[in-house]
Order: sequence, then C-alpha cells, then structure tokens
Amino acid sequence: MTRAEEFQELRPLLFSIAYRILGSVGEAEDAVQEAWLRYDAYPGRPASAKAFLAATVSRIAIDVLRSARVRREQYTGRWFPEPLLADPYEDPERSAELADSLSMAALLLLERLSPLERAVFVLREVFGFGFGEVAAAVGRSETACRQLAVRARRHMEAGRARFETDRRERDELAGRFFDAFRDGDVDRLRDLLAADVRMVGDSGGNAPLWGTGVFGAGKVARVLAGIAGPFVRIGGVVQPHEVNGQPGAIFRDRDGRIVNTLTLDILSGRVQTIRAVINPDKLRHLGPVADAWAIVREANQARRPTPQP
Repeated sequence: MTRAEEFQELRPLLFSIAYRILGSVGEAEDAVQEAWLRYDAYPGRPASAKAFLAATVSRIAIDVLRSARVRREQYTGRWFPEPLLADPYEDPERSAELADSLSMAALLLLERLSPLERAVFVLREVFGFGFGEVAAAVGRSETACRQLAVRARRHMEAGRARFETDRRERDELAGRFFDAFRDGDVDRLRDLLAADVRMVGDSGGNAPLWGTGVFGAGKVARVLAGIAGPFVRIGGVVQPHEVNGQPGAIFRDRDGRIVNTLTLDILSGRVQTIRAVINPDKLRHLGPVADAWAIVREANQARRPTPQP
C-alpha cells in the first residue's frame, strides 16, 4: 500500500484514540490531520505504520490536552465532551473496552487524569497496545508507564458506576423513557427515574439551561414533562439515537436543525443521570444547529393559553 492508503486504513483507529484523549471531535480530527502531515513528511519507512501513527497522534493529543485544560477550567458551567454519534473504529476482540471508554460518564472520569495518565490508559487499557509501544508514544520508560497505568486504572475504577450491562433491557427502558417524554407523562417518567436522578447540561453560556441542574425523580419528571409539550407543539422532534454508545436522542427543530443531544446513564433498571449538550459550538459537527434561544421563546409562547374571541 502507499503511505496515503496506509493512513486512510488506520484513520478510524487514530480518530478513536485522539477522541478518547481529548473528548472533542474537532480537536481529534485536527490531531489526526496533523499526524498525517508528520507521517507524510517522515523521511524513513516505519517498521509499523500503526505503531508510528498511534504514537504520533497520541503525542499531538497530549500537547493539545495540556493547553485545552486551561480553557476548560475557565469554561462557563459544566464541561461535557462533544457528542459522538458513532465510533468509526471497531475491534471485535476489544468491543467491551471500546464501548466502556466511549460513554459520557467514562470520558468525564478520564478528565480527572493527568494528560499522560489519560494517554497511557487509552492506549493500554482501551486499545491494548503493549507497554513498549505505549512508552514510545508518551516518551516515558516502560516502568513509568506501568505505574501511570496502575494509577489511571485505580482512579477510573473508583469513580466508575456499574452501568446496566444488558443492552436489550437498557434500550427497552430508554424507549419507554422517550415515549413518556414525548407524551409529557409525569407519572410514567417518574417510574423510570432513580430516586436520586440528576439532570445536568452543558450550554457553555451560549444556550438556555435549567440552572446548575435538576435533582430528584419528582422534579426531573416535572421539568421533562414541562419541556416536552411545548417543544412538540412547535414542531420539535425527539429522535432516539445512540450518543457516545449510550441510549440517547437528538432534539431537532421543525426544520431538522439540531437543538441538543441527550444521553441516559442507566443502572439497575432506572435512569440515573441525564446529560444534555446544548452548547451550539459542540453540536456543529453533527449538522446545522438551531437557535436554542428562539426555540425557548417560541415554546414559552406555546405554553400560553390562546385568548378566547
């Protein structure tokens, strides 16, 4: 194969590595493109294009993450990863690791790691690279990488909830949740929510949001039901769709433009956490984005009773 053909074959893997290190679709795509430029300019012929490119994209992503952390510390409100509708990389032998590391909850846990710990965890625990390859990628000794991997695993295991493993039951519950949501049925919604459920969002200060969050089954059910009716009345569409490998949905306005994404964390037959990404800057890679402020104004208008003649 030509160098360009090798790169294109490995591109899904490179994007998946970079996305898990960065939590940003745009930054991951930029890192992959920069990896190609370095590979194309490399004077020799690497023994393994896969190892060379994985190391290159990892080093680029580590550098990007270090500068991105400063911006994320100054971010308005909660910071969530950019939603990903489908992982381009597949490996049947590591399907569990790939799925576990893609969820919003897992990516937020990865945010707690140092850039080096995060890269080592992603390369070793998710993609199964050997410690020699990991060491070459991050510029540390194999011994140091083993220590980084142990620390990263400890942090991840301490913070990781045990999410519902039965995919069929999980998807069936999500279907009932979105049916109840579209119907604005408070009682049915409440029955599907954990008592201590939390609903949180990322607007980045660029879109309307329900404060810092809504907590508890009763309050969350009432807020969801209050959103659903007016949104549907003005032509809004709730499109169930996996988001980051989890049950979720894409909310669209009457013209098909994206308003927000929603993901559900499900444990023991109940929805534990609802996360919405509403920041338009984090949705543009999915397609045309709606004006969420205008949607809210129109929905509020739809709530008001029509004056009788």
